[in-house]
Amino acid sequence: MNQRVPTLDIRRYETDRAAFVAELGAAYREYGFCCIGGHGIDPGLIDNAYRVFAEFFALPLAAKMKYHVAAGGGARGYTPFKVETAKDSQYPDLKEFWHIGREIPRDSRHAQIMAANLWPVEVADFQRFGYGLFQSLDALGTRVLRALALHIGLPEHYFDARTNFGNSILRPIHYPPITQADIANVRAGAHEDINLITLLVGASAEGLELLTRDGSWLSITTHGDAIVVNIGDMLQRLTNHVYPSTTHRVVNPPGEKSRQPRYSVPFFLHPNPDFLIQTLPQCVSKQNPSRYAQPITAHDYLQERLREIKLI
Repeated sequence: MNQRVPTLDIRRYETDRAAFVAELGAAYREYGFCCIGGHGIDPGLIDNAYRVFAEFFALPLAAKMKYHVAAGGGARGYTPFKVETAKDSQYPDLKEFWHIGREIPRDSRHAQIMAANLWPVEVADFQRFGYGLFQSLDALGTRVLRALALHIGLPEHYFDARTNFGNSILRPIHYPPITQADIANVRAGAHEDINLITLLVGASAEGLELLTRDGSWLSITTHGDAIVVNIGDMLQRLTNHVYPSTTHRVVNPPGEKSRQPRYSVPFFLHPNPDFLIQTLPQCVSKQNPSRYAQPITAHDYLQERLREIKLI
């Protein structure tokens, strides 16, 4: 069967809401993934963000390491090559990355958990375009969550006040050229995301694959303005697996393509740190009994998972 992750135009949420919500919900129930077009994010913002991120990763390692926070769990700033390791994998990923978090007042009750951002002085406009893209993807994620809420019988704005101080992360990633033959590592090992939903802008380069229900790997590439949006483990747990958090990976490309760098910029949308992840009654039935007896806060869950992937 020739499977393909659906691409849906989010403008239909305003013009054809019931049908759009039904199609979106069906895509997520089947794949845990959907491609979202018609989102209105300025392509110039995306292009400029990719440009400044590439400029940063091209800096000498000594310059980049100035922004590495030892024992910071990679929460802000720079994480060097071959540090993050997919859960249960013995080989670290072939990537380096940067983390941009939410700007919050430093007297906020969340300030001890959510560190202030770092901004590289070597790259002009890094903050402008980096945080601009953070805000745009955060707003789009809110729109997607509203449709998902309606699909499972929640109020449309259920997630709004539960994510407005979310510990969300924009992660520019650089996968350097692969020069070593027969390497055991891959660019990103098979994993599931931790958060509620992930929005991946610029997935036009091949390499991203998801694991389907029948156990085969399905390649995902986007066209036009489409952004890949997938379910994370927090939303899977909250919805009692109605929305599955699907295993995915970034494979090493064949031949000469492996000698080219790859960049991607996922946005990990998190709930507020004190949000209690507790199975929604709308997602429990005789056919789907609750899988989780104990609730857990979003912050505690995040800490558990960061230990598993060797960031803390």
